[in-house]
Amino acid sequence: MLTKKTVSVIVVVLAIAVATVLLRSESAQPANKNTLQEAGSASTSPKSDTTLDLSPSQLKAIKIEPAGSYLFPVEKETVGSIDFDDDLSVPVFPPYQGRIIRTLVELGDEVHKGQPLYTIDSPDLIQAESNLIGAAATFELTSKELTRAKDLNGTSGVSERELEQATSDQQTAEGALRSARDAVRVFGKRDAEIDQIIVSRKIDPALVVHSPVSGRVTTRNAQPGLFVQPGNPPAPYTVANVAIKWMLADVLESDIPLFHLGQPVAVKVVAYPDRVFRGKVSKIYANVDPNTHRATIRSEVADSRNELRPGMLANFVIQVGNPVEGTAIAANGVVREPDGTITAWVTTDRRHFSQRVIKTGLRTDRQVQVLEGLQRGELVVSDGAVFLSNMLQAPPSD
Repeated sequence: MLTKKTVSVIVVVLAIAVATVLLRSESAQPANKNTLQEAGSASTSPKSDTTLDLSPSQLKAIKIEPAGSYLFPVEKETVGSIDFDDDLSVPVFPPYQGRIIRTLVELGDEVHKGQPLYTIDSPDLIQAESNLIGAAATFELTSKELTRAKDLNGTSGVSERELEQATSDQQTAEGALRSARDAVRVFGKRDAEIDQIIVSRKIDPALVVHSPVSGRVTTRNAQPGLFVQPGNPPAPYTVANVAIKWMLADVLESDIPLFHLGQPVAVKVVAYPDRVFRGKVSKIYANVDPNTHRATIRSEVADSRNELRPGMLANFVIQVGNPVEGTAIAANGVVREPDGTITAWVTTDRRHFSQRVIKTGLRTDRQVQVLEGLQRGELVVSDGAVFLSNMLQAPPSD
């Protein structure tokens, strides 16, 4: 049986053991708390608290400039295609049906107004020229009869009544000849050609079709022997003024209110990456495609050297508003972080740099508008910002 003294010793030993355990637990617990707090601070601290100190060699890899002011154009960019201007493109049909005898120009040729394009063997022309030859013969005969009647008038050979009849016949024949000449002239025959037909008494079946406008031959469907008719497509030839092209672009229906007639357009194509073609919005089509929810906008683009080709894919920038002045930094000074935030690097002494979250607006190839997060005049990294952001992502060195 334990004595009273023994029990007291045991109690004291147990108390010492418990105290030792508690002390060890308390000494370990603050360390764990500090670790958690540091971890939480690292995960939730704002980017504006992230700083870097650069060495002189690292400073050579970046460029520093003050945030400034820039006049940003208000534009919409879209993709479309090039086409001929239909208002300046004329399909050249024959005035009468017939078979093509000869073609006189090739695809891509420059032609002027009135230049012959092709000839056809036209039955209607043959009939008109036959009537012309007959009318000319009748007029010649009645003219001779009238002359003879006038010579014999007043003698017993021709009465007054016969003279009047000869005069009437000659006038009728003259009217018929005039009408026959006009009928042949409709086919494009000139007065000299008509006179030659009358003199030679030979029919010229070739109907010459002339270009109604000056321009370039953009389509050719004419082959000798092909039967063609007025207004029956495809037209044997199409002539277009190629100094003006159409740009057809599809835009989002939500952007339709931004577009208006006459807005300036800048066009770039892959074939001429360093060239910018200028134009203006000429038509906004009323229909919206129910599948794509896009509307078509047409622009007239100047192309005096005929460098744009129908079907070319083109990038179009349309100015939809007046320029806006705002705080700006260079595009190379803006970084999109993996979490989606937009940041810039700010410094006051050109050696210590702080990463700051910013809100951006309008953009050009070289400048970015800053809506929030920066003030004009603050020193920012204008080139090499990605280099600084990558330094934060680099693994620690041993």
